[in-house]
Amino acid sequence: MTSQVQTTRRWTRDRSALLRVGAVGAGLAVALAGCGTLMPGGHTGADGRVAVAAGNGPGVTEDSVKVVFIAVDLDAVQKMTGFETAAVGDQKKQIKALEDWVNDNGGLGGRRMEAVFRVYDAETDSPAAEEQLCNKITQDDKAFAVVTTGQYQVNARPCYAARQTVVIDASLFAMSQDYLEEESPYVWTASFPEYDSFIRTYVRVLAEQEFFEGQDTVGVVAADSPVNRESIENVAVPLLRDAEVDPEVAWVDTTDTGTLFQGLEQAAVTFRSKGIERLMFLGGSRMASVFATVAGSQDGFSPRYAISSFDNPSFFVNNPTTAPPETMKGMVGIGFHPPQDVPDSELEFPSTDTEKECLGIYEDGGVNFESRESARVALPYCDATRLLKLGADGVEGDLNAATWATILDRDGTSFQSASGPGNALGDGGRAAVGAYRVLRFDADKGHFVYEGPEVPFDE
Repeated sequence: MTSQVQTTRRWTRDRSALLRVGAVGAGLAVALAGCGTLMPGGHTGADGRVAVAAGNGPGVTEDSVKVVFIAVDLDAVQKMTGFETAAVGDQKKQIKALEDWVNDNGGLGGRRMEAVFRVYDAETDSPAAEEQLCNKITQDDKAFAVVTTGQYQVNARPCYAARQTVVIDASLFAMSQDYLEEESPYVWTASFPEYDSFIRTYVRVLAEQEFFEGQDTVGVVAADSPVNRESIENVAVPLLRDAEVDPEVAWVDTTDTGTLFQGLEQAAVTFRSKGIERLMFLGGSRMASVFATVAGSQDGFSPRYAISSFDNPSFFVNNPTTAPPETMKGMVGIGFHPPQDVPDSELEFPSTDTEKECLGIYEDGGVNFESRESARVALPYCDATRLLKLGADGVEGDLNAATWATILDRDGTSFQSASGPGNALGDGGRAAVGAYRVLRFDADKGHFVYEGPEVPFDE
């Protein structure tokens, strides 16, 4: 591999330019938080697993099962920021359609599903707000399960697990196998992959696509959370070194928009000063878009970016003026979430039996979607509901997190997500999506495209 050319010109930051993009970056972070995309997360881990009490779980009676669906007011977020994104429609009506479908088809193991709709304000996202929401759902609603969107703080999932409430996460939250095992049997995702297998695959594909060609160093913008640190230090860094590039990791505190923006600004300064020309993001979709905005304020800094579904590719396409036009040039990586990866012109909508099943459920409830992107929240809602039903329908006797998980360990291999390819459930799997395709920005078409077949994630 040839030596990287290092810049020797002294560089002074353009503070006025950084200030100009500051307001954009803050709004962008809120917008991406509200789009059902990933904000990085993780927690320090509990002192052992939470034991599952005998008998029925919370929110379960002989006749009913209470399930809470959390929604973010995306229309309000879009109005506040002005960023373009496909409207997701009436989420409350979508959840009612799912409730009717479950109850018209035998309920959850013979019990009627009682769906509760809760709206979360992405603008006030904080650990305290997450704790308050968890208390409401576990103490007031007494839910058996919660379907989460927009819950990104590190304390959210452990809070529900501690209350023995099943979490089916639909927030593109980065969860490694170790994390999922720590929170077992409470935390699941029906629409996204396990994070360490994603990292292993991502690095390998980038090497195969010659993303690192001619480089000695790759910049890694990383969310500074315990789970993400473990994945990067134990999985990503060794694999990158095996690919003959030295990772320069910039850890970013993602507690709020202030620390996020400050961390991304410093990362851009570091990479710019060291002449690093290849960048990738691990741990959070909002980081890629906000970083590109910050980097665009720095004269002469135009690195090539890797891309994955965790980076919310559709945002770049929908909002081309947020970051410099050259940002998307040469982007390549992997995609596993078509609703936020590629337009319907590249992948017919619907294209799978499970997509058709979910759209049929919604259509029966009077809900229709103009595009796959407009169904980017509805499809994970449907995935979560179908997963709940698959597990509950196999339980004989008491329904709780342990009995439900036992059925999914047995029957999970039959589950197929409507949100992504492959299947990784069954025998202890807690993340449903099990395959990917190469994802690339096509400059001539002006959007991202898939290349090649669906391939299982590396184990």
